[in-house]
Amino acid sequence: MPATNLDPHLPVVHVRPPRQWINDPNGLSFHNGYYQVFFQYNPYGSNHANMHWGHFRSRDLVHWERLPIALTPSPDGEDADGCFSGNAVTVDGQLVAFYSANREDRWWQPIASAVSDDGGISWHKRPGLLIPHPPVGTTMYRDPYVWRQGDRWRMLVGAALEDGQGGALLYESADAEDWTYQGQFLSRANEPVLGGSQTGTGWECPQYAYVGERGMLIISAWDHDTGPIGTVVYPGTEVDGKFIAEPPSALDYGPDFYAPALLPAPGGSDPVRWLLWGWCPEARDAEWTQEAGWAGLLSTPRELTFAEDGTLHQRPAQELLALHGRQLLHSKDAAEDGQPVDLGEISRSADITVSLGPLGSLPGGLRLVTSDDGDQYLDIHIDPLARQVVVDRDHASRNPKARGGTYRMPCPDAVPGGTVNLRIVIDHSVAEVFLDSGHALTLRFYPTGDDPWRLQARPPQAGRLTFSTEAWELRPLEYKDVDLQ
Repeated sequence: MPATNLDPHLPVVHVRPPRQWINDPNGLSFHNGYYQVFFQYNPYGSNHANMHWGHFRSRDLVHWERLPIALTPSPDGEDADGCFSGNAVTVDGQLVAFYSANREDRWWQPIASAVSDDGGISWHKRPGLLIPHPPVGTTMYRDPYVWRQGDRWRMLVGAALEDGQGGALLYESADAEDWTYQGQFLSRANEPVLGGSQTGTGWECPQYAYVGERGMLIISAWDHDTGPIGTVVYPGTEVDGKFIAEPPSALDYGPDFYAPALLPAPGGSDPVRWLLWGWCPEARDAEWTQEAGWAGLLSTPRELTFAEDGTLHQRPAQELLALHGRQLLHSKDAAEDGQPVDLGEISRSADITVSLGPLGSLPGGLRLVTSDDGDQYLDIHIDPLARQVVVDRDHASRNPKARGGTYRMPCPDAVPGGTVNLRIVIDHSVAEVFLDSGHALTLRFYPTGDDPWRLQARPPQAGRLTFSTEAWELRPLEYKDVDLQ
């Protein structure tokens, strides 16, 4: 069944088409004055199949134009079974896409390319393959990421290696057409990541951000048996074509954020402004998704900055403020001894900022209540002893087809006597939680019914919790079809 705009779980401030399947953001670039956002897209259904590149563009990240499908599989061609993930860059005024050419009769996805002379409206594929075969010793190979650095073009390709390590493989080129393999940029055996995740036995969608000598390698951790695991960032520095990595950490601590992609945009006073989108997959069973007629969405765009301590900080892009509508909440109060305080009604798409503290030693926080009887809710609370933010969606939907689970992310400010500042972007079926420390946690949730939503402060069972809250309704993104005449 096709989705309609009446679907209560369809987002309004997260980029996606009105129906059908999407996954990885692809081809993120700033070209001819537009933010160009491509994505994996099945135009024929709400399942993962028939992979094309869908395409939107925007001058301001608020007003969007729907463009024709950019890349379509060629019957009997090298990409007959899908134009899989990659990126796009500007080369001599042209927009050039690099992508994974999928065929079911081979285990690897060689690198192909396509060119647009009109700002991404129409495309022609280059003949043949840029990189037809992977290096010896690989067991998975896909997802090119290309960038210009100095006088050369560089490319990372995600890989799994025969020895069980995940890897990002480095290529270089003078003209972005003839590529030479330089070796492993970084490879690592599967290892734990703070927050309970792992780095996997294969790396998908490698991305590289850098400021000066400092770099950040972002990978999507993958396992041969179970598939996607999560997103990981390795900070470090490059020395002679090798990335000298420091210990990894999670890029996002939630269960529903994968395959993030970078967009280096003009930065004003800074050399570059690093933006990032991720794929937020569904957290409900396939039957419900098929009934809805759509699946997947892109996260809100995030600004990435390099902190003085070498860590990567994330926050919603400043353009989100342009979507603020009426102010929903503005309050400062306190709650005590386990007695909740109702803060007021909230819209299904909202930007919420909350300051909680001073904290005691017991957990306390917020509850997003989505039913009149209070039995359906999403909990976000602070655990000062563990120094964590905890998000619990076990009661977020009455429909058993929705996934539950409790998820945690580090919160350096969560200490007895401290104050924690949260920013929470909710949009119908997705919540993105951000901390001042730069940490982020993303998850999907599926409230049922038409009851109004409201926010509560939930103090610890013994003790006092002071809170300061502001919330704004978020107006929908604006879309139009591009005029091709």
